[in-house]
Amino acid sequence: MVFKKMLRALGVGGPTVDTVLADARVYPGGLLTGEVRMTGGEHDCDIDYIALSLVTRVERGDGGAQVVEFDRAVVSGRFVLPAGQAKTVPFQLPVPWEAPVTELFGHHMHGMGLGLRTELAVAKAVDKGDLDQVTIVPLPSQAAVLDAFARLGFRFKSADLEAGRIHGLQQRLPFFQEIEFYPPRELAGGITQVELTFVADQGGVAVVLEADKRAGLFQAGGDVYGRFQVSHEEAQHTDWTGKISQWLSQVSSRRPAQGFHGGGHHGGHGGGGMGLVGGLAAGVVGGMVLGEVFDEVGDAFFGDED
Repeated sequence: MVFKKMLRALGVGGPTVDTVLADARVYPGGLLTGEVRMTGGEHDCDIDYIALSLVTRVERGDGGAQVVEFDRAVVSGRFVLPAGQAKTVPFQLPVPWEAPVTELFGHHMHGMGLGLRTELAVAKAVDKGDLDQVTIVPLPSQAAVLDAFARLGFRFKSADLEAGRIHGLQQRLPFFQEIEFYPPRELAGGITQVELTFVADQGGVAVVLEADKRAGLFQAGGDVYGRFQVSHEEAQHTDWTGKISQWLSQVSSRRPAQGFHGGGHHGGHGGGGMGLVGGLAAGVVGGMVLGEVFDEVGDAFFGDED
């Protein structure tokens, strides 16, 4: 994961910058480590600061999408980069526990884009480098739940990031990920799809389920919610196949679901199907909305695949 480009702020003869990640695959709550490697240009250069940020794309309530910066850290302050000389700035960037996963069973999630951007401020001009793709791997606690969906015969449909919050849960980020599945054949008569959301923190993970229940002759359709919160250790030893199967059976039979805490109401808009995640959010903690980034990278980085 390397980018190399001439700083636009300085034009021809300016310094070059490489951002090198030790490993582009990381767990939520983990660390991205690497180096920002610079080589001076034809003249000395005053660097005001170097910052790294994580950016992704989130669906808006109006049906549009924006690329946003959702985490940012300044990794170097002011220094002089002499002409022709090399300088390396090592970094460690913590990844938020709520970062959306972008890999499912070892494969990149279709349509998902999450990148690391390097920003340099030079002579009061800010230069934003190209995006390096970052892969967020499910935590073992999250993988246990995803494995259960596969064992139950669910088929992946799509995923997205939605602006908003989930009722009853504390969130650092103002968006959440929905991973949508088609139900197995035996449930398809009563349920059209099931959406899965993880909200993780250092202590554990909340598993939020939303089933889209079909309307019948003697029953109304609509969304039914369930929530289960466990430590990361407990999640790895939970019989998720049994718990999810029991909950869905109760949903289909109209009995009140048990074993899951009652229904958290999603604060975002209805989801969209950008393919396994895309991403944006309205108002991002610790960062600014990078509208111009969408114009720069567009479909080349975040666009849906056919």
